[in-house]
Amino acid sequence: AAFPGVPRGGLYTIIMAAAAATADGAEEPGMEAEAQELPLGCGGGGGSPAAGRSPEGEERRELPQASVSNGGDENSGRELVELKVIWNKNKYDVKFCLDSTGAELKQKIHSLTGLPPAMQKVMFKGLLPEEKTLREIKVTNGAKIMVVGSTINDVLAVNTPKEAAQQEVKAEENKKEPLCRQKQHRKVLDKGKPDDVMPSVKGVQERLPTVPLSGMYNKSGGKVRLTFKLEQDQLWIGTKERTEKLPMGSIKNVVSEPIEGHEDYHMMAFQLGPTEASYYWVYWVPTQYVDAIKDTVLGKWQYF
Repeated sequence: AAFPGVPRGGLYTIIMAAAAATADGAEEPGMEAEAQELPLGCGGGGGSPAAGRSPEGEERRELPQASVSNGGDENSGRELVELKVIWNKNKYDVKFCLDSTGAELKQKIHSLTGLPPAMQKVMFKGLLPEEKTLREIKVTNGAKIMVVGSTINDVLAVNTPKEAAQQEVKAEENKKEPLCRQKQHRKVLDKGKPDDVMPSVKGVQERLPTVPLSGMYNKSGGKVRLTFKLEQDQLWIGTKERTEKLPMGSIKNVVSEPIEGHEDYHMMAFQLGPTEASYYWVYWVPTQYVDAIKDTVLGKWQYF
């Protein structure tokens, strides 16, 4: 209806036009829904967040699948080196990160063999240092890593009968005349120490040196040296005439005895065949290396 006193062409016309526009907007389908959705999608209060959005209104982003590791790609993007790990006559081809440490390599060996790191003796040009990386000790592709040690189950299975057998052998040896008094050895020992005999340290056990053990006699009284080729798993017995290259696995036993009157040196024999007749005798071995020689040749682990 017209407002009294207001001409149709003036304020009345403006008010009616605005009312008509408001009515038309209310009837437009979806407008009210759009007005309610906007604050929800931008983090407004009340209601459920829009699909595909977080409660704060930010879109949820899925992590790239490549960032999830199942253990197979732990060395992805890192420089690898190919190794041949040899343990207990088993060989394992391993690709390992060149910047990993010796301790990390022990963990890898544990996963391959079941041999606990504390029971491992890992050798590459000598005993592998745990704190250094493979790059620092100059490990290259194709390098052989020698591992010595027994699993806990192996130790438990053989320890008791083995100890009993060793005690019986020692008891029998105690009944016998000391080896250094026997005639066959006396003729070599009576020559005295070689001029170039290596220094000895009594009461101490040391690792094998990086150089050959020299300054010793063999059974015929000739000079002999022992070289431990750990990468090839071989013991080289060298004389002036020749060098015998023996696989360590072919050596059946190693025996030793202090030399009477010179207990800081031992006489030692390597059993190369099935009987004692195959013993290769070496005299004037420094006592500090005796246990390390036995451990390396026979593959036994001893704490010292």
